[in-house]
Amino acid sequence: MELDLTTVIFFAVAVICAALVSYTMTPPVRLLAFRIGAIDIPTDSRRMHKKPTPRIGGLAIFAGFMVATLVFCDPSSELYALWIGGAVLVILGIIDDIFRLPAWIKLLVQLCVAGIAVCFGVLIDHITLFGLMIKFGYFSVPITILWIVGLSNAINLIDGLDGLACGVSAITAVSVFAVMLITGDYTSALLTAILIGACFGFLPYNKNPARIFMGDTGSLFLGYTLSVISVQGLFKLHTVLSFLVPLSIFALPILDTLVAIIRRICHGQSPFHPDRGHLHHRLVDMGFTHKEAVRLLYAISALLGLVAVVYTDAMFQESRMKVWKTLIMLGVAAVIIIFIYICMKKPSTRILSGLAEHVSEIRLEEEKQERAEKEAEEAAQEKEKKEEKEEKKAEKEKESDNENNG
Repeated sequence: MELDLTTVIFFAVAVICAALVSYTMTPPVRLLAFRIGAIDIPTDSRRMHKKPTPRIGGLAIFAGFMVATLVFCDPSSELYALWIGGAVLVILGIIDDIFRLPAWIKLLVQLCVAGIAVCFGVLIDHITLFGLMIKFGYFSVPITILWIVGLSNAINLIDGLDGLACGVSAITAVSVFAVMLITGDYTSALLTAILIGACFGFLPYNKNPARIFMGDTGSLFLGYTLSVISVQGLFKLHTVLSFLVPLSIFALPILDTLVAIIRRICHGQSPFHPDRGHLHHRLVDMGFTHKEAVRLLYAISALLGLVAVVYTDAMFQESRMKVWKTLIMLGVAAVIIIFIYICMKKPSTRILSGLAEHVSEIRLEEEKQERAEKEAEEAAQEKEKKEEKEEKKAEKEKESDNENNG
C-alpha cells in the first residue's frame, strides 16, 4: 500500500465509518446499560460525578472498531489478536461494570488475553540501543505480556474524569498514526486511524457532563488495542533508541500508573486499591474544573506525542539538523511542563496565571475541608462495618463453643 490520493480517501472513509458506527451505537448501548444495571453510582469521594451514570460505553467504541476493520482491513494475525482479545476484554468489562469483579480475576483474564496476543505473533523480541539490536530471547514473552497488561491498566486508571481516558487514547493514537506514516507501516496506520475514529464517535457523549462512561469495557479495550499496535509498529523501529517512541507517546498514563502503584505500596495498600491520588484528582483538588483538568492533560499528552513524532522523523531522515530540532522540541516540552507545574503549585499562582482564575483560595480551602469531612465519614463507616463483622464473628464463635460444650 502506498500513500497516494486513493489511499488517503480510503483511510478517511474507514475513519468516518468507525466514527459513525460508534456515534450511532452509543444511544442503544446507553439504554442497554440501564436495562442490565451497568450504572456507576457516586458512593464515595473518589468519584467525580454527582448522579448515576451508565458505564458500558466502550461497547460502542468496540462496535465501531470491529465494523470498520471487518470492512476495510485485510485479515492478519495482528487483527485476529485484536478481534479475539478485544472481544474477551469487552465481555470482562461488561461483567465488571455490572457486578464489580475482584481485581485478581480481572488481572488473570488480562494475562490470558495478553497470552492470546503473543500466540498470534505479537512479540517484543528486541529493541534498538544506539544502533545495536538487543534481543530478549526467552524474556520476550514476559516483557510483551507485561507491556500489554500494564498499558491496558494504565488507560483504565486514568479513566477518572469525563472524556479523559477516551480523549487521551485518541491523542496517543494520533501520535502512533503519525509515526506509522513516517515509517511507511500503512497497515498499522489504518488500524490506528480506525481506532481514532471510534474514539471520536464516542467522545460527544462522554465529554463533561458525560451522558455515559466507557467503563472498564472501553478502557481495557483501548489500552489493549494500543498496546498491541505499539508492539507491532513502535518497538521494532530502527532508531537510535527505539523504546523511547512508545514510552514518550504513552508517558502520561504510564507515569500516573507507576506513581499510583508506588503510592499505594508506601501506604501499605494493595497496588489495586482504588484511591483519590491520581493526577486528574489532584488537578480537581487544586481548583480546576473537570473541563480545565481534562484540557490540560490533553495538552500534555499531545506535547509528549509530538516529541515522539519529531524524534521518529529525525531518525528516519538521518539529518543532523532534524536531530537538533528533536532535542530542541524535547527541551521546550520539558520547560513548558516545568512552568505549568510552577503555575499550579500554589492557589495564588494558579489564579494569577489564568489556569484557574475562577477559583478563590477561600473556596479551595472550603472544598478541601468538605472532602476531608466526607473521607473521614467514609472511614468511620468502614470502621463500623468492620467492627460489626468482628462482633458477628465473635458471636458465631461463641455459639459454636457453646454447642461444643453442650
